[in-house]
Amino acid sequence: MTLFKLSLRSARRQAQDYLVYFVTMVMAAALLYAFNGLAFSNEVRNLSQSLDSLPLVIVFVSIVVVCIFGWLVSYSTRFILTRRSRELGLYILSGITNDQTARLFFLENLAVGVVSLFCGIALGGLLYQAIRAVVMSLFGLPYRFAVTLSVPAALLTMIYLTAIYLYALNRNRKRIRRMKIYDLIYYDKQNENAVIQTKRNRRGIFIASIVLGVIGTCLLMAGGVALGMVGAGCVILFLFGFFLSFASGVPAFFDRHSAKKYKGQNLLVFRTLTAKTATMGIIMAVISLIFTATLLTEGSGFMINGLTKGRAADNACFDLYLSAEWEKEDFRPYLDYIAENIPVEQSVLYRIYLTGSTQVMDYICEHAAHDNYDYDSDPVLRFSDYAMLRAIAGYPAVEPAPGKYLIHCKSFLEGPLRDCDETLTLNGTSLSSGSIYTEHLSQGFYDMTNGRDYILVVPDETTAGLPVHHTAYAAKTAEPVTDVQLKALDDISETGWDEQKPQQEYIFIDTRKNEEDMANMLILLVVFPLFYIALALTMTAAAILTIQQLCETERYRRQFELLRKLGMARQDMVRALRNQFIIYYSMPAVPAVLIAVPFILKLCHEPEPGVMVGISSPAVIVAIALSVFFLIYAVYILSAYVSLSRNVLAERRPGPEEE
Repeated sequence: MTLFKLSLRSARRQAQDYLVYFVTMVMAAALLYAFNGLAFSNEVRNLSQSLDSLPLVIVFVSIVVVCIFGWLVSYSTRFILTRRSRELGLYILSGITNDQTARLFFLENLAVGVVSLFCGIALGGLLYQAIRAVVMSLFGLPYRFAVTLSVPAALLTMIYLTAIYLYALNRNRKRIRRMKIYDLIYYDKQNENAVIQTKRNRRGIFIASIVLGVIGTCLLMAGGVALGMVGAGCVILFLFGFFLSFASGVPAFFDRHSAKKYKGQNLLVFRTLTAKTATMGIIMAVISLIFTATLLTEGSGFMINGLTKGRAADNACFDLYLSAEWEKEDFRPYLDYIAENIPVEQSVLYRIYLTGSTQVMDYICEHAAHDNYDYDSDPVLRFSDYAMLRAIAGYPAVEPAPGKYLIHCKSFLEGPLRDCDETLTLNGTSLSSGSIYTEHLSQGFYDMTNGRDYILVVPDETTAGLPVHHTAYAAKTAEPVTDVQLKALDDISETGWDEQKPQQEYIFIDTRKNEEDMANMLILLVVFPLFYIALALTMTAAAILTIQQLCETERYRRQFELLRKLGMARQDMVRALRNQFIIYYSMPAVPAVLIAVPFILKLCHEPEPGVMVGISSPAVIVAIALSVFFLIYAVYILSAYVSLSRNVLAERRPGPEEE
């Protein structure tokens, strides 16, 4: 048999033995191709001028992802070399040279890489269409399925994977060339040594690691770059200290509690767990660190997505909005341009007044624990202007209540304000608190809007003589305001049409389309890459855990065959295998969850109130991030469990010589 045929046969066998690794590399190639397709897509870049930097962002993030998958390939190929070292040693013993054996290992792994590359590009074409459909829906454009091949994206993906495989395989090739027959045959016997030997050191490092984990999590939540870096360092020390002391301390625990050792399947489960953790304590710490980074990345992505959409929803309730600390007459150049160039269906030019008192503001600060307001007193809006704003925004009409003022606020203030009984006195008229409305009304985190978080709606006649905070204009247009029209409005303030009025130096101009485009741009430039990195991290760590577990199939099979002969019931064996899986896959995930969840909750509470609500509320974001993570994780767990249970628990049929 030629070396080439032997390489192909070994490659086919390797793909079968390490199917999870092969499928993960196919998915890696698909992800790289799909996101590279976004970088080279003129259709996507033409959606907005702000997306000109998308190719640079995608390429930069892809390099990060390539490093992640590169570690997976490097670790996996070395692990495969460890498991096949006896076979390769026998090849050398039978007369094949080290160079030929190294070339054999190189070619068979390269063959698996080439197949995964082409399968990944084929799958990546479908994945790219799915991402393209999401992008088109974000910008409200029709999507049409099209089978296309992006040659630049395919070439870049090929370069990425070729570099990954050549780097990893060349290292193993050099290692095989230098190794002697004895070293190869016994290479799989090399295990990770117990770093912590004495019981006192185990106990001390375990306690110290827990303390560092708590301190690190608190520092991460405290905020700030310096504290965050120190907190990250403490978390890293915690993970390594915890897993190294845990791997060394399990035998000591059962030595002190002999009764628990023989209870149920504890002896079998924890003996297997001890053997596993004793050989991979460091890799468990690394994987737990990756899981922590995954959850933090996912949580940050969902937070930014919710923040972006929440602000856009509040600010994009009008097709066109202008505001400034001017008199109504100073808006004339803008209104003239709008009349000539933008078809308007409904519009209103109105003022935001101040009551001169802080009754409602003080009530909110006392009952809602929020005191970040830019107004000197409560903001007020005339009812007729409010009715027009509701009509322009498409909200149902409301009726005024005699002797009462309405409150329009963000949803987070609705509960506290229901019990507000503050009485306003405006121009000799006393008004009591009335109905509360919480639709989006451009009440953002800046003061040139319809109140900061809330505004009081009063009868028109009660506003006479009240101080004016600013003037605003809102309109519903027949068609979305274009970027060209928005820029033309911005340019009016730069033409110096009346330089004698310094108050005209600033005007706030916004459109629904601009807010939606900015939100979509941030999603594409920030949120998508974060999810991209999180998916790569999850796949890499889960694949390494699963490869480690599946490589023990033969040992598990012999172990459970012996237990079957000793009379152990199948139900007990199923329970023992299931418990081993639960503990093995939970060990790196539990510390990651305990660290990431408080940090994500803290992060989601950082934006201004009223934005992170509904599906973007902190608790929901944590639930979604955990669900996405464990959904992907469960795929690897389920595949490993099904494979092991079929091969380990299935009763072996006796051969003809045994009958």
